[in-house]
Amino acid sequence: MTVFNHRDGEHLQINDARIYYEQQGHQDGPALIFLHGGLGDVETFNTLAAHLGKTYRLIGIDSRGQGKSTLGTSPLTYKRIQEDVEAVVRHLALTNASIIGHSDGGIAALRLAASGTPWINKLITIGAHWALSANDPTREMYAGITAADWREMFPEEVDRYLALNPEPDFERLMTAVRTLWLDDSEEGYPGETVCTISASLLVVRGDDDPLVSRTNAVELADRVAGAKLLNLPFADHSAQESQSQWLLPVLNTFLQTH
Repeated sequence: MTVFNHRDGEHLQINDARIYYEQQGHQDGPALIFLHGGLGDVETFNTLAAHLGKTYRLIGIDSRGQGKSTLGTSPLTYKRIQEDVEAVVRHLALTNASIIGHSDGGIAALRLAASGTPWINKLITIGAHWALSANDPTREMYAGITAADWREMFPEEVDRYLALNPEPDFERLMTAVRTLWLDDSEEGYPGETVCTISASLLVVRGDDDPLVSRTNAVELADRVAGAKLLNLPFADHSAQESQSQWLLPVLNTFLQTH
């Protein structure tokens, strides 16, 4: 069974950080890049990878500072994550690929697509903000969260990070990620630049997602020509984990549609 395992990958030095990437699945198939959510790693996609790996060349990237990737000294921004992905794509000499991005990974993927990146074929975002307005209640939630709060809510995830990361410092990472989430600069959320996206886009949201509102997901789909919207009932922020059995048939159809 095809899954990401953090044993078969490599590190790529990108400026001040070492970015971990891993390839699985059908090595002669179309390239499909996975970008995970904040404070996670590529193994959060394994419920999808087990099925999609039969057809696609799966490329999972641990975002800077997370999983097996080091944080470096540069500020963590969505633009920085975007540039890290671009560097991995150049390193692998990819000329055509699709992307599945969850949460922060989806936000970085939207930036990639909005920048006019020519190699993106299909783009799927799961629980990803295109913008985070000043009055969005999620902003207040992000502003107040601490490393201790995250440890209390997700102790297994923190233990996993400490075991995987070559330079673990969870307090520093939490500070960097919180700053990322609240970034209002041009290096943050893609905002209205999503209107320029020409790649085929599928916007996925779990109907029980406490972070990304139904309105935000609809606004994104409405801004991108031809975009599809899937609002999954009984799914949370990580729909790829909580309702993968409903999500997979839609992903298969979307990825195979010309």
